[in-house]
Amino acid sequence: MRHNRWNCSFIVHFWRKITVKLERQEKDILRTLQQDGRMSNVELAESVGLSESPCYRRVRALEEAGVIEGYGARVDRRSIGLQVTAFVLVALETQDDRKLAKFLSAVEAEEYIVEAHAMSGSHDFLLKTVARSMEHFSELAMNRILKIPGVKNIETNFSLRAVKENAPLPLS
Repeated sequence: MRHNRWNCSFIVHFWRKITVKLERQEKDILRTLQQDGRMSNVELAESVGLSESPCYRRVRALEEAGVIEGYGARVDRRSIGLQVTAFVLVALETQDDRKLAKFLSAVEAEEYIVEAHAMSGSHDFLLKTVARSMEHFSELAMNRILKIPGVKNIETNFSLRAVKENAPLPLS
């Protein structure tokens, strides 16, 4: 198993976020909002069995604590012309901090890379990408991802069909 010095410190940085102890009502609020983030406070309060003011205060506290990171619409990628989903495994040449910073900055700036994960194992990163077509993906892979400073090589796996996406997080 490949073990990179920066992978561990990079990943540990994200694990340091303090875990919040959630009461039953907060878990109910989170479950409900994961299903319908546009629900009004009145509907939410009724759904979780709280009155409006305490429900609103709990939602605000969850937002301020960073448990609720934001709200947004899930968009069907095919309806906006993004027909291809590919998972790109990236191996970096070196563990140089400057090249890693350039890589991370380039990944963050590339709009067709919709997720990026630091990985253990034989590859350093897993990128979830979307593209309009195979030709568009080819251009993204060969002319952008492979040209990011520090990228040694990539391997690509294409999604044939999404079986489960955007599932609510478990709150047991």
